[in-house]
Amino acid sequence: MKTLGIVQACYQSPRFRGFASRRFGRHSLLEWVIRRVTDCVWLDGVIVLTSRESAEFSKALVPADVPVFVGDQPSALQRFLRALEEYPAEAVVRVRGDNAFIDPGLIDRLVTTAQAHPNCDYVSYCSHDGRPAILSPVGIYAEWFRSSVLRQAARSAKTAAEGDQVTQYIYSHPEKFNVRLIPAPEEIDRDDVRLSVDIEEDWDHALAIFDALGPDELDWRRIAALLDHQPALRQRMAALNRAHGVKTTPAAKQTPAR
Repeated sequence: MKTLGIVQACYQSPRFRGFASRRFGRHSLLEWVIRRVTDCVWLDGVIVLTSRESAEFSKALVPADVPVFVGDQPSALQRFLRALEEYPAEAVVRVRGDNAFIDPGLIDRLVTTAQAHPNCDYVSYCSHDGRPAILSPVGIYAEWFRSSVLRQAARSAKTAAEGDQVTQYIYSHPEKFNVRLIPAPEEIDRDDVRLSVDIEEDWDHALAIFDALGPDELDWRRIAALLDHQPALRQRMAALNRAHGVKTTPAAKQTPAR
């Protein structure tokens, strides 16, 4: 395959297992995310990657037509490499299994951007603070990378964080890899937007958005337009972002590609 979508469903916390199995419309949250990824035009295939500890739980939620790879390696990075031995692909789009509002259109743009810039090793979105948008609580983004570059990163990664955060070594070393960050849509790349599902209140907000828009209207533009008319909700999301902080990494701030 040229580009493989991998939905990462390795749940170490009972809380995240609980979110993954909850109903999001007619499906569990995990199945909903998987179906969003299979809606992408530019992916040649999609698999679900899980750990030995999460295998039985995840398999029960994955649609029958989507392969599941169970990795027993100690780190997420090593599990990705083992999955690519079983499902070889030139490049990967990585999606977290708890990203309820992952957007197929934004995923397809990653792939087409990589095709337009064949020297790229890594492509994702850039937040207004200059950091990769996958680290933000907006929670709608994925990332594209070459399989060969992931192997290079695995040989160089030294810390536990670099093993657990699959691509951290790549985007943290733009001097070694050709990293291209696309400006995130400014309408939703805001400090008062929080679409990740990390705590119970996030789940309540996700359901409220789903109920307001319905399953066929959940692209980022409609979500941004809805939130534009919900100042109280945005204010609460901003407070949660301040209270729970933003994921941090040693990645240097970067200038987004235009």
